[in-house]
Amino acid sequence: MDIWQTTQDAVQLLFSGDMALWGIVGVSFSVSLLAITLVLIPALLIAFALAYSKFPGRWLLLSLFNTCQSIPTVVIGLLLYMMLSRAGPLGDWQMLFTQKAMILGQMIVCFPILVSMMHAAFQHSDRRAWETALTLGASLPRALLSLMWECRFPLLAAIIAAFSRIITEVGCSMMVGGNILNATRNIPTAIALESSKGAFAQGVALGMVLLILALGLNFLLSFARGKAHLRTN
Repeated sequence: MDIWQTTQDAVQLLFSGDMALWGIVGVSFSVSLLAITLVLIPALLIAFALAYSKFPGRWLLLSLFNTCQSIPTVVIGLLLYMMLSRAGPLGDWQMLFTQKAMILGQMIVCFPILVSMMHAAFQHSDRRAWETALTLGASLPRALLSLMWECRFPLLAAIIAAFSRIITEVGCSMMVGGNILNATRNIPTAIALESSKGAFAQGVALGMVLLILALGLNFLLSFARGKAHLRTN
């Protein structure tokens, strides 16, 4: 394999407006963005409750979320496949090998990551922001917004980490999506398929999309932190 020639072909694919390639990118982004959007608010509220409330079983629940982060995505995909198959308890939903199944799988993957990282953000936040807001008569939602603003950068880092995790995972998407062209084929499953066939140009092009995305997200976070630092000085 000529690495230089493959890279040139990949760049050409990116800028040629190849419909197949950008269709795959579109599936990846639409599925992953919807998945993280659906779990963002529930994860935020649970993380806040774990950090600022005391109730029986709190640390057991937190340990469960921390443990779920390390479960391989292919295992989650296998369990979800068994649930959604015709013989499974959710077979009547007819979701297997659809984008809905992929969204459900990615929601399960990113939810514990969001809860654990957001819990850490709230745990290390200044409680005085929460207490002051309540003392001044702010409603609970408004006080929560004030607290979120105080720890906005760790919360943003949690969202970026969770999104990066699901948009690059291959196991769950392959199991429940089926890697169907123009339907459920996303960036990671397409890279795996094309590389196994020896068609490396498209795989490299899709890999470049993920790399550009990672750089862009990290640049955004660094820029926001730097801007906030300048304001405080």
